[in-house]
Amino acid sequence: MLQASPMYAYIPAKDVARARKFYEEKVGLKPKQEVNGGVVYEFAKGTACFLYPTPNAGTSRASQAFWEVGDIEREVAELKSRGVKFERYDLPEMHMSETDIATAGGAKAAWFKDTEGNIMAVIQTLAGSAVRG
Repeated sequence: MLQASPMYAYIPAKDVARARKFYEEKVGLKPKQEVNGGVVYEFAKGTACFLYPTPNAGTSRASQAFWEVGDIEREVAELKSRGVKFERYDLPEMHMSETDIATAGGAKAAWFKDTEGNIMAVIQTLAGSAVRG
């Protein structure tokens, strides 16, 4: 059953070298291995993503993936200190702080675009809420 199987994210890249530089220098990821022209990054709890070459990178207008964190303010501040620029969204159902962190639906969230135009999110679930992405 798929529910009992791990699920991993794909991150499309038009220019893998450029995207790697962003993810490794600005986001702070460490590559696990190179595979078929792309790179695998591993995360907590056995999760991972695969950054891979494709001309379709940046075509989604929705988040590609998110990291669930315990302290979103700290994570956003650290990413900003490395040069990551965060997106601001003006939606009636959420409050966007001056620090580019939105609160809505039982979670805090912040979004940034990578060099390929992919939207990535950082999420902190608030007490008593389910994870949202």
